[in-house]
Amino acid sequence: MGATSRERLFRTLGLAILGLCLVPGPAAAQDALRSTLDRAMRQAGPSSGAYVAEGRRPLYARRAGTPRVLASNAKLFTTAAALGRLGPDATFETRVLSAGAPSGGVVSGNLYVRGGGDPAFGSAAFVRRAYGSGAASVETLAAQVRAAGVTRVTGAVVGDEALFDSRRGGPASGYRPSIYVGPLSALPFNRGLANPSGRAFQSNPPAFTAGVLDRALEQAGVSVAGRPRAGRAPGGAVEVTKVSSPGLGRLAALTNKPSDNFFAEILLKGLGARSGGGGTTAAGARQATVFARQRGASARLVDGSGLSRGNRASPQAVVRLLEGVRSTPSFPSFFESLAVAGRDGTLRRRMTGGAARGNCRGKTGTLAGVSTLSGYCRTRGGRNVSFSFLMNGVSPPAARRLQDRMTETLARGG
Repeated sequence: MGATSRERLFRTLGLAILGLCLVPGPAAAQDALRSTLDRAMRQAGPSSGAYVAEGRRPLYARRAGTPRVLASNAKLFTTAAALGRLGPDATFETRVLSAGAPSGGVVSGNLYVRGGGDPAFGSAAFVRRAYGSGAASVETLAAQVRAAGVTRVTGAVVGDEALFDSRRGGPASGYRPSIYVGPLSALPFNRGLANPSGRAFQSNPPAFTAGVLDRALEQAGVSVAGRPRAGRAPGGAVEVTKVSSPGLGRLAALTNKPSDNFFAEILLKGLGARSGGGGTTAAGARQATVFARQRGASARLVDGSGLSRGNRASPQAVVRLLEGVRSTPSFPSFFESLAVAGRDGTLRRRMTGGAARGNCRGKTGTLAGVSTLSGYCRTRGGRNVSFSFLMNGVSPPAARRLQDRMTETLARGG
């Protein structure tokens, strides 16, 4: 080999060795991650916390053990518990009952419509526009009553919401109806809206739903003698027909992606009812709290949506929940229920052009002075990490920019 060839070889080897020296190792990458996240957290202020982990291994922590106001990150606890306890294929039924079996096409007495806590139940036009296919409609229910051979009801249509309590709101509104939720009921119709414009809520949901079914029955060819009202089906009532909600996996997505308070509160009450504790907000919150604790996550939960500032958990607890559900059969549905960065839900207009787009999923949360983001990222290096950024005492728009920067940093990681 000539001198020129040897010089060229040594120069090539030298550049390769230099290149290897410049590639950051795990420690350097960890330092860079910590430095970037630290800068953002300093701007977020002392009332904010963050935690990032890969499995059980912490990657970053800043004030990670202090409970913070969750805002809509509370929906993570609600939907994880509902999916974990009931399963992603669970449905909620709206049933039609009569005191005795119909005879000769006639129901002697009242026809009862009993709510099972289906938050998506409504008119065909409404559910198609709001949820697409798969949701149950009052028109379908009426058609099935007629298909069961019923042509006449000598009494009235009676709406039964007894599965839940009659509190129309959560603790944030003193359990009264709220514009941020809508009137809660085990027998909801069109999310509690009184008209298509969405400018007024129903004052008596079970009576309202009974009235809508009464009209749908008339259109389906079933005459009803009495006036619709609210009431309770007698013990031993006979089922005439029923319609079912979409599976809970789909309902969880309809809750988490758009951050739907109404769905979250109905699902929480449904969780309480299905678990034997009663269809109340408090019973559902107890179930969600226990579910989280069993996965190593300590939280104080008082509602399903996060509207109350009483919902608190630390960033570390949120990540423990996120990691704790990975091994459960319901995890695919839970994961798919979260908004995708830059693509859909509440993250559709966030992180639209960087590494996080399509690779990170999360649940947002906003209250006055509160902004939260927690979820999962798949990094460029193929690692799966969980994160929670809970920012209190902040301007939400500024906090969202910090969260996006932090999430992008995670997604770009090795």
